[in-house]
Amino acid sequence: MTKFSLFSVTLLATAVSAAVQANEADVRRFDRLGPSQSNFGGVGLMQMPTARMARTGEFSANYMDNDQYRRWSLSVQPFDWLETTLRYTDVRTKLYSQYPGFSGDQTYKDKGMDFKLRLWQESRWLPTVAAGARDLTGTGLFDSEFVVASKRWRDLDFTLGMAWGNMGESGNIKNPFCSVADDWCIRDAGYSGRGGKFEVDKMFHGPAALFGGIEYQTPWQPLRLKLEYDGNDYSNEFAGKIEQKSPINVGAVYRLFDSLDTHLSYERGNTLMWGFTLRTNFTDMKPSWQVLPIKLSGDVASHQALMNTDSLVKDLGELAGFQSVEILKNSAAGSVRVKGEQTKYRDHELADTRAAAVVNAHLPAEDVKTLDVVYQREHMPVEVNRIDMDTWRSQQDPVLGRDEADFYQPRITDSMPRSEVLAWGEEDRWSWGWKPQLQQSWGGPESFYLYQFGINGDSDVWLSDHLKLGGTLYWNWFDNFDKFNYTAPPSDTDALPRVRTWIREYVTSSDLLLNNLQLTALNQLAPDWYGQAYGGYLEMMYAGVGSELLYRPNNQRWALGADVNYVRQRDWTNTLKLADYTTTTGHVTAYFALPWVESTQAKISVGRYLAKDVGATFDLSRRFESGVIVGAFATFTNVTPEEYGEGSFSKGIYFTIPFDLLLSQPTTRVGSIGWNSLTRDGGQMLGRRYSLFTLTEQQP
Repeated sequence: MTKFSLFSVTLLATAVSAAVQANEADVRRFDRLGPSQSNFGGVGLMQMPTARMARTGEFSANYMDNDQYRRWSLSVQPFDWLETTLRYTDVRTKLYSQYPGFSGDQTYKDKGMDFKLRLWQESRWLPTVAAGARDLTGTGLFDSEFVVASKRWRDLDFTLGMAWGNMGESGNIKNPFCSVADDWCIRDAGYSGRGGKFEVDKMFHGPAALFGGIEYQTPWQPLRLKLEYDGNDYSNEFAGKIEQKSPINVGAVYRLFDSLDTHLSYERGNTLMWGFTLRTNFTDMKPSWQVLPIKLSGDVASHQALMNTDSLVKDLGELAGFQSVEILKNSAAGSVRVKGEQTKYRDHELADTRAAAVVNAHLPAEDVKTLDVVYQREHMPVEVNRIDMDTWRSQQDPVLGRDEADFYQPRITDSMPRSEVLAWGEEDRWSWGWKPQLQQSWGGPESFYLYQFGINGDSDVWLSDHLKLGGTLYWNWFDNFDKFNYTAPPSDTDALPRVRTWIREYVTSSDLLLNNLQLTALNQLAPDWYGQAYGGYLEMMYAGVGSELLYRPNNQRWALGADVNYVRQRDWTNTLKLADYTTTTGHVTAYFALPWVESTQAKISVGRYLAKDVGATFDLSRRFESGVIVGAFATFTNVTPEEYGEGSFSKGIYFTIPFDLLLSQPTTRVGSIGWNSLTRDGGQMLGRRYSLFTLTEQQP
């Protein structure tokens, strides 16, 4: 208790007093700006975390800088009870390695992943409490665990916590777990494998310390002030000897704009730290375009009298977003079915009601009692929604769209007996387009950031309704993969086959690459069953043949798929030729929408990977109301950490962003960007062009 200091005792007494006087109005007043980020990323004071959580969906990109460390971090709040952070720390006083020919003059970069779980929420009498871990899969430079409580009183937020590891290096209290066994008092300073593993054996071991602080929301709303008692005395830092003149840190956060915070603090009694935070919220993001009123082509009365099917098809395309339309009619049942590919509206309920308005204007009411809207992808029906048109007419303005949805019966089966073709739209059997592509890798020894940016030119031609020939020609604009100098162990060792680490040779072989050219057969084999078979140049590095089968029962939370592929490596000196390496790779994959966690999907793939290793990939993703998806994956195989190399196993995160959030017009197109720790050979999957689960995904 001698090291704990009078400051911490006073802080604890003040926090208890504040708990008695807190009320909901105080909490709302403090929340005007939301919590601020710490130096490490994630909600906190400066060096230490708090128990606070950002709003669900918040995304923060942080940069913090001082004499010893420079930190870049991304923090995401996927749920109100979970905070996740990915961070790179640039150790400015150390080189990446002692071999200049390998890593040049690049300074050492340490990767870390953090999480924080809220255990319970604040009430009138109790604080909010959270627990978490820092640098969970890194090399142990900053690994820490903590339990922390925060309580508000008026415009003051008090925090008190206990930390182990790097955050508790001062050891101002005895580790309570030392009472269980003496080995809890010792913490291994090293790491297993080649780094990047979950070092659970070290958790809550070694030194422990109390920490705390106060955050004050000033009357001047953009400004916050922070006071912190640091649990780390910096006596065991990778950057070298760091002097701490005082455990008291002071700082300020100023919000320049809604999306930008600036940070300035004076820490350890001798160090100035500055930085900034860029922030947004995936839940709040909305398209910039507006739903326009429906203006039909020509006179409505003349459409119904003359049955102008060409205008009906045109309006379904331009006003409701359906292309390659086929319209079926069952006169006896008074039913009409519209089938087509949706290219405009991600919100299928919006697309359905606009289709209803178009059909209602073109066809007599007595002929259309029900309207079925069938969504197709690659000529396969994936979703069928039914609209009771009499109910719709009683509730809707046929020009402006829906008011209520009592007429709506989503996801019925695709069957319509005794139907006749009323109209169809001419389909363009040949299509082409282009899109940018960014391939990247972070944290490598050769360069912190390896990238390749170029343009993909895609072209497809339908040879029949279910047989497609397609290809992708890639034009490389610029890259720095010439820095990637990975060298495999000698061939007489038990090293993994180089299935991905030839990336430099592929990327630099030519600025124009035929990345894909394949023949694909896609079809719905039976209700709830989908299949595909394909062959050709399947991706930049591999050619071969393969097939996939998916069972996706209608209106269920789960699906099951399997794929198998026989592939041969393409020759990196001439990618039109083939190299000697061949393998069979494939996986059985289970998909499941978690019922107890909102809008969250789990995916588990078990099988054989490109390097002939066997294992499983675990993928967890959250979809926000805006349509943005945030996900993470990790692959564990029978490859040892020593065989895999730096990072120990394959892992990464990814973001999928609908383009209509960025553009001025509606579109169903999306873009993805991801982070992979390093380019290595273990746990690598084939990059297949089509995924049946993605193709058959229904509107959430």
